Amino acid sequence: MKLAFSTLGVPGLPLTDVLGLATAHGYHGVELRAHPEEPVHPGLGPGERAAVAAGFKEAGVELLGLAGYARVAAPGDDDAVIAEIRTLLDLARDLGAPYVRVFPGGGADQSPEEADATAARRLGTAAEYATEVDVRILLETHDSHRTGADAMRVLGLVGHRQVGALWDVMHTWLGGEQPSESYLALAPHLGYVQVKDIASAEDTTPLPLGAGVLPLTEVVDVLSRHGWDGWLCWEYEKRWYESAAPLPELLVAGREHLARLLSDAA
Repeated sequence: MKLAFSTLGVPGLPLTDVLGLATAHGYHGVELRAHPEEPVHPGLGPGERAAVAAGFKEAGVELLGLAGYARVAAPGDDDAVIAEIRTLLDLARDLGAPYVRVFPGGGADQSPEEADATAARRLGTAAEYATEVDVRILLETHDSHRTGADAMRVLGLVGHRQVGALWDVMHTWLGGEQPSESYLALAPHLGYVQVKDIASAEDTTPLPLGAGVLPLTEVVDVLSRHGWDGWLCWEYEKRWYESAAPLPELLVAGREHLARLLSDAA
């Protein structure tokens, strides 16, 4: 498996510095948070996009994916959500990213069936354009659809190879799902896995990998046991928790912890 980290852990950091952290600390790739407050976002012009792609190539770092914020199950107009996904797909194509992340985002006033149908309808439409640009849309296990079983209700309706799953291990754990259950649900559609650690279900402040309660050993074990060889991406949520320790000083220990888990699982 290859290791990456998300720029959610280094909010606002210039791309050259992000790439420097990856190369200096032994990470194979980076997931970019594609938000307007970040250096890389859908508002970039053609020249800026070309410069970003060149920067990754020069550094020898892979661009794992773009973490977008489209909410595919949210109440409202389909066209606006589909347009938001298309802008992410365009950016991913221009930068050479294989994946874009979307959230479920179902509303409290929706039934599960309505949220599932809304998400599947939008993802099915967006999948046609994703095919054209050769980028895969990944539905993250999050918010209204936090378990693998929840996500599969949507993905089963979509049934398109360009729409898959992003397994956020915190949310499946918070949803009461065991790693083996999450993997079996998501495996046919799995793009990559986001790892992290927290103190408890009540305190989700990010911690160094291995310092909290999330079942990272079990996650790596089940992935290894099934021969999965994709990406593990550390999503350290520094952007939402200013009191959390800075990510750069944790990167070496985090990589070493994941390497130990992978070695033990092998």
